[in-house]
Amino acid sequence: MESWRAPEVPSLPVPGPEVRLHDTRTREVVPTRPEGPARLYVCGITPYDATHLGHAATYLAFDLLNRAWRNAGHEVHYVQNVTDVDDPLLERAEATGVDWRELAEQQTELFREDMVALRVLPPENYIGAVEAIPLVVDLVQRMEKAGAVYRLEDDLYHAVDADPAFGEVSGWSREEMLEVYPERGGDPDRAGKRDPLDAVVWRGRREGEPSWDSPLGPGRPGWHVECAAIALEHLGMDFDVQGGGSDLVFPHHEMSAGEGQLAHPGSRFAKVYTHAGMVGYDGEKMSKSRGNLVFVSRLREAGTDPMAIRLALLRHHYRDDWEWTDAELDDAVATLTRWRSAFSAPAGAPAGPVTEEVLGALADDLDAPRALAAIDAWAAASAASADSADSSDALDPAAPALVADLADAALGLRV
Repeated sequence: MESWRAPEVPSLPVPGPEVRLHDTRTREVVPTRPEGPARLYVCGITPYDATHLGHAATYLAFDLLNRAWRNAGHEVHYVQNVTDVDDPLLERAEATGVDWRELAEQQTELFREDMVALRVLPPENYIGAVEAIPLVVDLVQRMEKAGAVYRLEDDLYHAVDADPAFGEVSGWSREEMLEVYPERGGDPDRAGKRDPLDAVVWRGRREGEPSWDSPLGPGRPGWHVECAAIALEHLGMDFDVQGGGSDLVFPHHEMSAGEGQLAHPGSRFAKVYTHAGMVGYDGEKMSKSRGNLVFVSRLREAGTDPMAIRLALLRHHYRDDWEWTDAELDDAVATLTRWRSAFSAPAGAPAGPVTEEVLGALADDLDAPRALAAIDAWAAASAASADSADSSDALDPAAPALVADLADAALGLRV
């Protein structure tokens, strides 16, 4: 599957610090220590509707990580999936009368367009579930050899009790898991399962649903094993960061990690698990099931500057839950106007201090609000100095271009 066009990113004159991230598993901010290229896996979309601001906030968070690693001097190997066959997609296709393959391609292309507009760095490997079926089959067979898979009618299940580390990623109690499992793709009440938390890794063929022939029998992949198989193929075990929204902590990331580890005993799936908060609207988490969505594409169609969308989202720390309002955009547009004035001025306040602050903030658990505040303060100081005859000699003619490059390279804001 094709990724999207990469934006041009300016080089900075100084390197950034090594990156520290919040790890969901340990509940601590920990250093990332890539050995060779930094390896990042971020769970992608199920393409049955357009990109809403909750999606965009998550992908911007890991775009900041990608940029912070690159600014610290690391190469980055970034992998993302597309769940281009799954129940929600099939249900939407049936409801709209559109072939599921056509719907998946339409929405995936719209997602690509949104990512280009928001200047998100593309993954090196952008892999659909359908093209990953051979990888899934291989992983399930490895799990079978480890005694971690059983058959229930035509379906194959991941037996969670085969994994002594099950529960370590989320840190959740069994009661907490069972409470959310039905809402997040689980089937705890299915008769015949050994454990209500067991997850399907291969869904046997159903009438009217797509399926593929395989050594496992005709069928299609489960959700969690899809991501595990793609990550292992392109990044290997013990990769640096597994990322996604906080609604993926359980069951998705817990199950994916377990499936990888069951197939490769003695190895960790990922070193760090990092999760972005949820964006709300009208008092609820933004989600397709609630219908309270603000779409990136519709904002763009209405003439909204994509950089204002990006800036509005970056005003919030990536781990925070928060609620979108129209005022978010108004504030972002006003900020961009101030920045454009400062970046086009003949001189500005020295760039060294703001560069150090911005790169330091982003290396400290991707603190974009602190980085944005530093550029705001630089713009204000530049304007104040330009208006003062006594301090104009402190202005640097090279600073506006340097800080504009900083905003682009570190924050993805081409102003």
